[in-house]
Amino acid sequence: MARQSPPGDVVPPSDAPGTTTREPFSEQDIRALVGSAAFEKGTGYADQGRVGELQWFGGRTRLFGQVQGSGRSPYAVSVQLRDEGDHSILLGGACSCPVKHECKHVAAVLVEALRRERDGGLAGPTAGVDAVPEWRSALAPLLAGAERTHSGIPLGLQFELLPGEPVRRPPGRYNSYRPPPEPRPRLGVRPVRMGDRDRWVRTGTSWRDLGFLHYSHDYDERQIDIVREMQGILSGHSASSYYSPDTWLYLDQCRSEAIWAALHGAVRAGIGLVMGDRDQSPLRILDTTATASIDVTRTANGLELRSLVAIGDHPAPEEFGFIGDPAVGLYTWAAGDELRARPVTLVPFAAPLVSSARTFLWSREAIRIPEQEESAFLTEHYQRLHRLFAIVSRDGSFEAPPVPEPRLGLTLEHTDGAGLRGSWWWRYGVEGARGVEAERLPLRLDDESGYRDAEAEQRILDSLTGAGIDPESTPALVSRSSRRLRPSFDLRGMQTVGFLTGEVERLRELGTVEIEEIGERVEYREAETAPVVAVQTVAQPDSRDWFNLEISVTVNDEAVPLAEIFLALARGDEYMVLPSGVYFALDDERFGRLRELIAEARELSDDQGETLRISRFQSSLWDELVELGVVEAQAAAWRRAVEGLSGFTATGALESRPLPDGFSVELRPYQQLGYDWLSFLYDNQLGGVLADDMGLGKTVQSLALIARAMQEQRAEIGDAGTSPRPFLVVAPTSVVPNWVGEAKRFAPGLTVVGIDETSKKKRRALSSVIGEAELVVTSYALFRLDYESYAGIRWAGFMLDEAQFVKNRQSATHQLARRLDVPFKLAITGTPMENNVMELWSLLSIVAPGLFPSPVGFAEFYQKPIERDADSEKLSQLRRRIRPLMLRRTKELVATELPPKQEQTLQVELGTRQRKVYDTYLARERQRVLGLIGDFEKNRFAIFRALTVLRQVALDAALVDEAHATVPSTKLDLLDELLADALAEGHRVLVFSQFTRFLGRVRGRLDAAGVEYAYLDGATKKRDEVIERFRSGDAGVFLISLKAGGFGLNLTEADYCILLDPWWNPATESQAVDRAHRIGQTRSVMVYRLVAKDTIEEKVMALKEAKAALFAAVMSDDGAAAAGGITAEDVRELLG
Repeated sequence: MARQSPPGDVVPPSDAPGTTTREPFSEQDIRALVGSAAFEKGTGYADQGRVGELQWFGGRTRLFGQVQGSGRSPYAVSVQLRDEGDHSILLGGACSCPVKHECKHVAAVLVEALRRERDGGLAGPTAGVDAVPEWRSALAPLLAGAERTHSGIPLGLQFELLPGEPVRRPPGRYNSYRPPPEPRPRLGVRPVRMGDRDRWVRTGTSWRDLGFLHYSHDYDERQIDIVREMQGILSGHSASSYYSPDTWLYLDQCRSEAIWAALHGAVRAGIGLVMGDRDQSPLRILDTTATASIDVTRTANGLELRSLVAIGDHPAPEEFGFIGDPAVGLYTWAAGDELRARPVTLVPFAAPLVSSARTFLWSREAIRIPEQEESAFLTEHYQRLHRLFAIVSRDGSFEAPPVPEPRLGLTLEHTDGAGLRGSWWWRYGVEGARGVEAERLPLRLDDESGYRDAEAEQRILDSLTGAGIDPESTPALVSRSSRRLRPSFDLRGMQTVGFLTGEVERLRELGTVEIEEIGERVEYREAETAPVVAVQTVAQPDSRDWFNLEISVTVNDEAVPLAEIFLALARGDEYMVLPSGVYFALDDERFGRLRELIAEARELSDDQGETLRISRFQSSLWDELVELGVVEAQAAAWRRAVEGLSGFTATGALESRPLPDGFSVELRPYQQLGYDWLSFLYDNQLGGVLADDMGLGKTVQSLALIARAMQEQRAEIGDAGTSPRPFLVVAPTSVVPNWVGEAKRFAPGLTVVGIDETSKKKRRALSSVIGEAELVVTSYALFRLDYESYAGIRWAGFMLDEAQFVKNRQSATHQLARRLDVPFKLAITGTPMENNVMELWSLLSIVAPGLFPSPVGFAEFYQKPIERDADSEKLSQLRRRIRPLMLRRTKELVATELPPKQEQTLQVELGTRQRKVYDTYLARERQRVLGLIGDFEKNRFAIFRALTVLRQVALDAALVDEAHATVPSTKLDLLDELLADALAEGHRVLVFSQFTRFLGRVRGRLDAAGVEYAYLDGATKKRDEVIERFRSGDAGVFLISLKAGGFGLNLTEADYCILLDPWWNPATESQAVDRAHRIGQTRSVMVYRLVAKDTIEEKVMALKEAKAALFAAVMSDDGAAAAGGITAEDVRELLG
């Protein structure tokens, strides 16, 4: 016989029982919730078949069931879960038994639910409030009596709305000025029985009378027990206790989620759930769940917070009350005149609500948080609110940042003197919130503010105990007296060793603790012999770059790191602890003699091994060591390399080398010196940086060296029939043809091959393509893509043209250039440093890896003091160190025959309409960027994108929005005048911009005016043809994007340069202007910079001057230290 609807209007599920095979939780989860003892007993109950009907509600967040205990009536069980998608987290279980929570009955329900899920699933929840068809609701009362299969007089529960007591509002900043709300009706309940006229009556069935009904034998025993269970749940006392009110119990006093299981059990037992109106209409219980949220709206003045109570997907009625304290559900009622006659509906909450939430959820007024206090709200209140309510923003104006669970952390600080200091902490943080950072809180459980999640903390701490972290085995972690985790601890000596190898490894395996260590691990034992000190210098046979400066200290035949000795002496330590754990006294006077001699070398080295090494590239440091007079011997190879570099540094002169046979150009004096310097480096297998100003002939000097090296190799080979080892030149793609052409022009005796495809694409091995070539020229892209092929060839030398392309030490090309094994490496660039001093390290790490081996040491020793502290002493020291291996001459010093270069900045006043558009974008982007700048590195891309928008608007408003196409561009108008005047006077003009779209606007103007021009950007295919069109005189104007034309071009036919948009990198503009102002130019070069007045462009010019000052400081002898790369503070300055 089919099951019929129970008494009361209980809204049934709209879906059939599910068939999901997903297991929501595991036996281990159940055991963790209830404990091992309750789990074992509950499993026994499940095995005995004591678990009755089970059902999911609230989107699989609540599980209801009944378990037959030792008495006649089953216990009602309710379990709350959180659905995580692929699994569920057990939050807690409530039961109507005396234990109340996490008992064996809860375990039995969960064990049986897991078994039934594996067998095909349980009945699922409804889709929402309105998911029940009208015919189901209509038939439910009609069929209510069908299940009354009990014997005796039926019992029921009568619900009635009763006048409420006045609400007392606690004082507070948001409440003190508001009048108290009107009293809300309370929902009372009392037992009733079926009377003679088939109506529910109260006679003889008060709460106090329930204890005597068993003796009358007129009532169903099961119904009596269930009603008494309800009495215990509502009153907070057991059904057998003396506490038995005569009239009403109130649902707002309920203190257990078990009320929902009890209500559904009452319905199944045939107990009527009716209202107290004349018709005794049924009580309605919704199968969906209610949720309490905070709706956050961002306004112009800050945030507004409003309460939002929903039933399913629909807002709750304005009139409602709470079930339980904490609230486990709510009751709503319809409008009407007579209070008792209003229909009532019960709805469970998806999760219980604390008492303090009631007043806020009843309130219809917004809590307003000023914009300047938003950060305080997110830091101090948001996480607590997030645990009480769901945070939503219905209009999407506020993006609610997620709040992760707290993370337990352990800081281990390795202290001197064989010590270890440990401290526990919690990490709390709101992810992605503006102006809010993760916060560390100490390990304490008392928190009156409610900011912390005590349940989550305790759950994590319990997991440690469950993993065997206990007072007996881990006394350093857990106190024996309180059996709680120690907030902090200090260890010494072998105590530290045991902790590091035992407890720490166990915690790492557990995976629930974030461990950070400060310092390096050590183990300890006393030295058996006195320290032995020895000093000598010897050659290192397996390395051509490094020589051992063997200043050694040994203890127990173990080498002692010198830097550690010096650090311990500086601290005044009496004992030194070695990495191996050996410790010894520091009373030997010899230790102090060497401290200052090698402090710099150790600081910059990336090798903390047994001996101190000194590189061939560190000739300047060697000179200072020699002056101290403790060097006893020098290797011959070291003497040859270092003495030559030292002499060049002191006098600026080297042995003059004849040019190779057939070299077709006579070198200028400074180029001859450069060729001599390159020859010396090559002969001694030292690398360097040729950093001459742009336009001074770096290529011809390099070709002279290559031709000389090939001539010498040919002479050595003679008639042996082998080919010379070739040189490899890597350059930007657009510059590769220039190298091939100039090699054929200046060194016609060289066999040159330009590579334009990878070996895979060409389907030929690289060695086959090269053949007997003596010079191979390829691009950076091909070098990176086909690296293994290039690495498989024995090269005589390796040159990087426009070497600023590899300034990023994290890039693949930089790392491959470092890896390539070549005896001689040369970086060729007119801008060895553009943004910061670390770019200089990047180049030197390729060509002279031994000069500054450690990037971290270089940053600490040089970059930070120079850029952050403007340390002139460190700047001078850096210049001394790099001078032997970097050759830079400026046009002003060596190319005095060059005609002058006149530069003029033209202030451009924006037109009225363009100014209005610019100010609008400035206000918007400034607000947005200043909000992002707190985490500059994370938001770097978004910040630079906003700055780009402002730069484009200063050029032409149409660049950011075609809707502004009719807004005149002041720069375009001024450019028209400049070009008209220049062309009329017979000048040839280069026009540069970083924005190809703006150059497109310029092209439109030139087309309209009938001006012949050439155009070059990164997408130009026939680059050589375009360049030749300008050089031949067919076009008087050359439009060039800075990215495409900043290098590799010789355009001395032009004598006017117009820079349409400035940027903060001074090298970018210098490279552009030097396309015309270089050797071969016979006319004065006029440079115009167009800068929009009172815009970001003026700030860019100021910033650019600061970057130029840094470059001048490092590259010349008369500069002072200056700031480095663009920073968050620079961005603030750009935005005014």
